[in-house]
Amino acid sequence: YLRDEKVAQQQRAYVAGLRQSAKVVLFLQEPEPIRITVKAEGFAKGRKDAPVTLVEFTDFHCPFCGRAVATLKDVMREYDGKIRWVFRDFPIASLHPRAPKAAEAARCAGEQGKFWEYHDLLFEGPSQATIEDFKRSAEQLKLDPKSFGQCLDSTKHQAAVEADIQDGA
Repeated sequence: YLRDEKVAQQQRAYVAGLRQSAKVVLFLQEPEPIRITVKAEGFAKGRKDAPVTLVEFTDFHCPFCGRAVATLKDVMREYDGKIRWVFRDFPIASLHPRAPKAAEAARCAGEQGKFWEYHDLLFEGPSQATIEDFKRSAEQLKLDPKSFGQCLDSTKHQAAVEADIQDGA
């Protein structure tokens, strides 16, 4: 460690010397950060008045998104009361053709007060889930199968999912 630290110090001194002896002119300017207002609407966990709001755009069939769920749950636990987690849909149909329907299914579960439980089942389940799989998951959560099935078959949440995709884009 001491040897590496001495080498690093010598490198820093060498670079500083080069900068002093050279006439360096910087023409590039740091770009202004892009700030976009994102609506913190949708299914949420945490206090509405939390100092930090995290808006997540995600795809239920994306394996990377699924891995992020555990981290987000850890963050919610670690900063309990200080963070609000808002879920927004961003299914990528070109990669995951059944993901838009999964997003609709989660919204249908949300109508019965079980969005987050259904959310967890979708991320734990297979990425090639079918409509029948969505309905079985609803039964597993003891949702009313008739109203869930009607909701899912009606495509009534399709426009809301599309709106989230547009906002996310």
